Amino acid sequence: MDYDITVIGAGPGGYVAAIAAAQRQKRVCIIERGKEGGVCLNEGCIPTKTLIKTVNLYDELKKADDFGIKGIDTSNISIDLSKLQARKESVVSRLRGGVSGLLKGNGVTIINGSAAFKDRNTVIVDEKEITSEYFIIATGSSAYMPPFIAVDGDSNVITSREALDILQIPKAIGIIGGGVIGIEFAYIFSKLGAEVFVFEMMDQILPMLDKEVSEMAKKRLEQAGIEFFCGAKVTAIKDNHIFFEHEGNSLNKSADCVLMAVGRTPDTDGLNAEAIGLELNNGAIKTSETMQTNIQNIYAVGDVNGVSMLAHTASHEGIIAVKNICGQAGVMDYSRVPSCIYIEPEIACIGLTEEQASKTCDIKVGRFPLAGNGKALVEGETEGLAKVILDSSTGEILGAHLYGIRATDMISEISTAMAAEATGDEIINAIHPHPTVSEIIPEAFMDALGRAIHWM
Repeated sequence: MDYDITVIGAGPGGYVAAIAAAQRQKRVCIIERGKEGGVCLNEGCIPTKTLIKTVNLYDELKKADDFGIKGIDTSNISIDLSKLQARKESVVSRLRGGVSGLLKGNGVTIINGSAAFKDRNTVIVDEKEITSEYFIIATGSSAYMPPFIAVDGDSNVITSREALDILQIPKAIGIIGGGVIGIEFAYIFSKLGAEVFVFEMMDQILPMLDKEVSEMAKKRLEQAGIEFFCGAKVTAIKDNHIFFEHEGNSLNKSADCVLMAVGRTPDTDGLNAEAIGLELNNGAIKTSETMQTNIQNIYAVGDVNGVSMLAHTASHEGIIAVKNICGQAGVMDYSRVPSCIYIEPEIACIGLTEEQASKTCDIKVGRFPLAGNGKALVEGETEGLAKVILDSSTGEILGAHLYGIRATDMISEISTAMAAEATGDEIINAIHPHPTVSEIIPEAFMDALGRAIHWM
C-alpha cells in the first residue's frame, strides 16, 4: 500500500486525524479538494466569529459614555465592511497556514484534488490511484437547500457562505431557520443595522437548547429589533417576498435578500461511496461508536456522518478513529459534547435539558443569575444565568446551560467535570477565583443542593 492511513478532507476532523495518525508513526496522506481547514475555518466558525467580534466592539463603543469615556462621537461611528472583510481574510489565512504547517511538520503528505473510491483500498485522485490500508472520510457538509421551498422570480437567496462576504448591508433580510447558523447571522445583521425577520418551523428558536434559556435569548434579540415567526412554515420565495403560514394565516414578508439557514447536509458527492458498498443513513455515512463504517478499514468522522455537526466533535471523532485503527480502544460519547452560540450574551450548553432529564430520573435544578455576580456587573453585562441539572440520587451532572458573558469559555469546566464523572458537590468544593464570572457555576450547584449563598 502507498499509505497506512489516507484521510479524505482536511477540515477539523480530517487534519486532526491525520496529525494524530502521523504521531503514531503511520504513513499518512491527506486529500483535500479545497482549502485546508475545511468549512469551519474557511466559511464557518472562524469567519463568523470575526464578524461578531467587530459588531460587538461597534456596540460597545456606542455605550462608551456609560463607562465614563468621553470624546467619542457615537453618532458618527460606522463599520467599514471592506476593512472588516480584509481582517476576516487575514485571520482565516493565518490559521489556514497554521494547519498546513502542522500537517507538513508532522510528515503528512498533502494531495490536492477530489478523491473517488475505486475499491475499499484504492481511491482515484485526478486519474492517479492511491492505495491505503485504512481510510478516514472527513468530507464535511454543505448548506442544505430545502426542495419544499419554491424559489422563483428575481430573488436574492444566499447561504452562510455568501453572507460572510457581504460588502453592503441589506435594508432588510429574511432568515429561514432559527438554529445556530440563523441566529448568529440574525444577530450580526441586526447589529449592522438591517431589519431582520427569522422564520423557524419549531415552536422555539434554537430548539436544541433548554427552553428557559431559549426564551431568554429570544427576548433579548427581540429587544434588538429582530422579529421572529416561530411555528412558521415557509412555502415559497418569489421576488424576495417570503411566503409563509403562521398561526393559521397565509402571510408574506419582503426583504432585500433571503438567507437560507435550515441546516447542512453531509457531503458525499463524488466519493463513489455507495458503489463500494458504504452504508448511508439519510445521506450520511453510517458509523459505529468507534467511527467505523460497515466496511472494516474505512472510518468516517465529522459532518459527513451526520451525528453531531460541530467542529470540536469532528476533531474528537478523528482522534477516536485513529485510536481504533491503531489497536487502542476508543468510543465516542455524544452525550457530553458542548455546544456554543456566539451572540451577546453568549450561550453554551452540554448534556440534557431540564425537560429531557426529567423524563429519565428524579432531578435537582439549580440556577444563578448573572445579576448576582460582581464581575458581570463590572463588565456591564448582567443578563443571563447559569442553570445546572443533577441526578437527585447520585449527584451526577446531567446537563448545564449557560447564558451570559464568557459562557462559551466557562462551559469547558462542565465538560471536564462530566468527563471525570464529578458530582455537583465536587464542583462546589473546587475554589473559584473572585471576582470572576465563573463563580456563577458553583453558585448554581449550591442552589441545586439547597445551599445557595448569594441567591435567594
